[in-house]
Amino acid sequence: MTSKISLYSFSFFVFILLAVSCSKQEKTEKEVLKVNKNGIPIMHPLQEKLPKLTIEYVNEKNYEVSNYFEKTWSENNDNVAFLVAKNGQIIYENYLGYANKRTNEMISKDTPLHIASVSKVLTSTAILMLVDAQKISLSQKVKTIIANFPYPDVTIQTLLNHRSGMKNYAYFTFENDNWDKHKILTNEDIVKVMIEKEIPLETKTDTRFSYCNTNYAILALILEKITSLSYPDAMKQMIFDPLGMTNTFVFDITKDCDRIAPSYKGNNTEIGIDYLDGIYGDKNIYSTPRDLLKFDNARYDAFFLNAELISKIYKGYSHESKGTRNYGLGVRMIEWDKGEPFYYHNGWWHGNTSSFITLRKEKVSIIVLSNKFTKKTYQTKRVASLFGDYPFKLADDGEE
Repeated sequence: MTSKISLYSFSFFVFILLAVSCSKQEKTEKEVLKVNKNGIPIMHPLQEKLPKLTIEYVNEKNYEVSNYFEKTWSENNDNVAFLVAKNGQIIYENYLGYANKRTNEMISKDTPLHIASVSKVLTSTAILMLVDAQKISLSQKVKTIIANFPYPDVTIQTLLNHRSGMKNYAYFTFENDNWDKHKILTNEDIVKVMIEKEIPLETKTDTRFSYCNTNYAILALILEKITSLSYPDAMKQMIFDPLGMTNTFVFDITKDCDRIAPSYKGNNTEIGIDYLDGIYGDKNIYSTPRDLLKFDNARYDAFFLNAELISKIYKGYSHESKGTRNYGLGVRMIEWDKGEPFYYHNGWWHGNTSSFITLRKEKVSIIVLSNKFTKKTYQTKRVASLFGDYPFKLADDGEE
């Protein structure tokens, strides 16, 4: 009898232990999948610590990357913010040149610079978070979200992968006096011009790839419609603040003109703002390499997005032409017959250039920003060859 009671007690104890364990697991998952008080999904820093790099490894890679940097950037009064990290640990960083020549302010690790089209990576992330939260879907027609949207077949996915067929707003607002260039153009104005001027599609939706800033300007409007927040506030609440990106913000042309680092031509002539600088989503995020590293790390988290959605980010959607280059959902890629795909996004706006490289397999982040026009920024892909099987030549051979 005593044996039966003991067996019963043990079984009951195991049941309670399992129940508590499951309860803790459910609670943990619920806590990790955070939303704010308005039910809007927010990112959070990477929960799982990545393996710590050995001192020998850091020293070896620091030496190799620093040699590349000194040969590439340390001449001709370059302006650059440069960072390379693995497993979230900074291996090498350097900051050169002027943030603002008028005030003699130098670029430092805390200096926000315009990241140009790398902004698309962050905009797409916010949109995909809404998809993951089932507030929108990739196949959803834009016309169901934006009233009177004139292109019935354009979906959220065709915006993300640049297959909408829409024309570039920089061209159709400039042509035929479609917009008064003395007035700042807004994202809402883009749709207004599309409707009032009956701007046709450039190509039929989802028939070919055509990189177009209009796609991401419209995605910013969708973000606003779904969250009931302005794009700057939505990005701040969903991504910047939760990740501690304290030096990152969306440029507001009505109040931030004296706050930003100007951009320059290659001859150091300052470039002013124009009527297109009020558009966001495709550009207009200011950030630092350290803040972008926090963002890149957070996208490795198991609870960032569901696995199926993540696989869709890093998948090419355009195969009309043979080649190795493709575009996923907010990311450019090069896919070779052998070796790992190379994921990146470059940017160029006024004199600002940027390169955001994420080596997914090796968990390496390579981030370069410059507010003085140069094509050196785009050559940074060569550094990938130090960390994995990527067919780039580290030495300068004249390749762009």
